[in-house]
Amino acid sequence: MSARLPDLLPIAPFTRPVRGDVVLPGSKSLTNRALILAALCPHPVTLTGALFSEDTEVMVDSLRRLGFAVSADPGAMTIRVEGRGGRVPAESAELFVGLAGTAARFLTALCAAAPKGTYRIDGIPQMRRRPMQGLIDPLRALGAEIHCLESEGHFPLEIRARGLAGGPVTIDASESSQMLSALLMVAPLARSGVDAVLARPVREPFVLMTADLMRRFGAEIAEPGPQHPGAWRVGRASYRYEMTSAKAADAVATAPTAASGGRIFPIEPDATAASYFLALALVTAGSIRIADLRNDSPQGDLRFAEVLRRAGLQFSADAGGFVASYAGNGLHGIEQDFNEFSDTFLTLAAIAPLLDGPTRISGIEHTRRQETDRVASMAAELGRLGQRVLMTEDTLEIHPQPLRRDVTIETYGDHRFAMSFGVLGCHRLGGSDQPWLSIRHPGVCAKTFPNFFELLDTLRRESAAAPAPANGAPGLPA
Repeated sequence: MSARLPDLLPIAPFTRPVRGDVVLPGSKSLTNRALILAALCPHPVTLTGALFSEDTEVMVDSLRRLGFAVSADPGAMTIRVEGRGGRVPAESAELFVGLAGTAARFLTALCAAAPKGTYRIDGIPQMRRRPMQGLIDPLRALGAEIHCLESEGHFPLEIRARGLAGGPVTIDASESSQMLSALLMVAPLARSGVDAVLARPVREPFVLMTADLMRRFGAEIAEPGPQHPGAWRVGRASYRYEMTSAKAADAVATAPTAASGGRIFPIEPDATAASYFLALALVTAGSIRIADLRNDSPQGDLRFAEVLRRAGLQFSADAGGFVASYAGNGLHGIEQDFNEFSDTFLTLAAIAPLLDGPTRISGIEHTRRQETDRVASMAAELGRLGQRVLMTEDTLEIHPQPLRRDVTIETYGDHRFAMSFGVLGCHRLGGSDQPWLSIRHPGVCAKTFPNFFELLDTLRRESAAAPAPANGAPGLPA
């Protein structure tokens, strides 16, 4: 368990450039997708390296309420799911998803695809404001009976399940690609194949991740292309998972107890979480290795590494993982469209005051309807720090100004604000070792990364105690 954080957390600057290795939690996106697919298998599946956070705990609790046997071991980072072969065991359940967007969309689709049953799903007020219409409409078109109990297109919902018919269906997942991922994952359960026709372009990286996992669990899924333009085609099939990767085989060898009752599915480190520690290398002019992170990961947010390369990092890979180091030639403002990997835009925006020249971020209009209005809230916090920010519906342009001291950052109930500005606070402002930035309600990071600030503290201590490199290291940015 992570230590309870105070309501106001001053961030101590790094007195030396960061040096060391970091082991990240498992990917939230992979963990929650794999939990759904494991539940649809006819056999047990054990996830190793799984993420334990509020979002994944919501998914585990909901699967249990739906009648699935799920056993979790946080110490071993394993979750074992007794699959029921495409059947939802409980024929009635009330689910509460909090603010977990992946759980909200995926569970809605899972309940709608059940052969029969009545299910109610709700979340906190912020979740009730997040869009669901793009998923509700195609599920209804496939035969689902879904009632919005207060406001059309939003939680709370009541689903009276009778299975899905299959066939062609139009989906508008432009608000969130999670809606398309949710539909695709339950499509093999429909009575015939599903052709999901896109009404508007969708952000693809997380959908491609979903398709990759579905194939690994035995589904037949084809992406839009010349043979079926504009449509994702999913055949009717039964999910099964067989261990085919070397990493899965290694997991069996190292987790025999977990492996004894079924298949092993290893979860990769979270690429979005990696963004904070890659940025830390830039902010402190240091070097860090992200253990077990692969260059060929299906996680789209790994593209953030290329963004930071243009800002001043250099990258390499070794047997231990993915290594990021300050290149020593200054910190550079950049321009980037974040439409395809928008969860990481806050990380760049938060450290933009340290970069030389303006930074322009675009492709982020859809993030105004996430945990908070991320565009307006980021502009407000940067303004609190004394920065000049130009904002449109879809862009932020940040012109660095001298940073103010004794600033308290509001988090808006959004985990990514806490972590992004937590990294900025590690900068040694004016060469002082005293905290100059505090985070209000830092505990919100429990949504996806409960021990984030503990890990930051560990790296700070280890870096301060590490001997200076023999060849000399670049100094901290001014």
